[in-house]
Amino acid sequence: MDPLELVKLKELKALSSGRPEIIIGLIDGPVATHHPDLANENIRAASAFRGTCTQANSIACFHGTFVAGILFAKRNTAAPSICPNCTLLVRPIFAESGAVNGGMPSTTPQELATAIIECIDAGARLINLSASLAQPSPNGERTLENALGYAAMRGVIVVAAAGNQGTLGSTAITRHPWVIPVAACDLMGKPINDSNLGSSIGKQGLSAPGEGITSLSTDGKTLTQGGTSVATPFVTGTIALLWSLFPSATAGEIKMAIAHGNSPRRNSVVPPLMDAWAAYQTVARNHAQQ
Repeated sequence: MDPLELVKLKELKALSSGRPEIIIGLIDGPVATHHPDLANENIRAASAFRGTCTQANSIACFHGTFVAGILFAKRNTAAPSICPNCTLLVRPIFAESGAVNGGMPSTTPQELATAIIECIDAGARLINLSASLAQPSPNGERTLENALGYAAMRGVIVVAAAGNQGTLGSTAITRHPWVIPVAACDLMGKPINDSNLGSSIGKQGLSAPGEGITSLSTDGKTLTQGGTSVATPFVTGTIALLWSLFPSATAGEIKMAIAHGNSPRRNSVVPPLMDAWAAYQTVARNHAQQ
């Protein structure tokens, strides 16, 4: 099945390609902005951090470019190309020479907290986060919790990958009540083996396509990958399109619509599959009544 059809995103894409005032903070690797299929006129760096790759063959650059392609590739390319007319604010969080921990880029809680705050202060309306936590500590996790609380206070939605260690549990990211954690599923809607699951992920998160997804590579071509980092921008992009169509909607309203759709939550470690069209209908119905 087409991953866009699995989560009912094709219908929503037909209504909008996004709006420049909807700014997505991409906390990830740098992006190969020279890629011919990227809508790079809408991509900029956060603060003084370089958003463009300097080592095109680095894991960091591959990762950031692939995720950016799901969100910002030009329409009619091989990538999902969810919201190319929004604005992408790139805030690299791991070095281009850095390693990958358990299939995901890693960062310290303090570094992540700083990146979140910088994206918010630079105007991000929502944040796409795909990084596991290295060197966890009570002080670092409190700093991160404060940054996520700042996002909640400012009405900035945070969408975060659940992780690719194939474990049950949570982190300071995925258990925060303001975060939407994203688990990865196959094209039949079943969780992939590597996707982390857990009570907080099942309670407040969503499942999205994370197997056999094609997006952009750093060499100007395409690449097919999977994992929760790949699933996360499907949710982020859907939120960006909803906000583009209903710019006066509140963060709480959008978050409630996408989290619940037309299906009630069940007490499960597996989050429900995102239904982008049901979320659109919920927001549309609410705004028709206002």
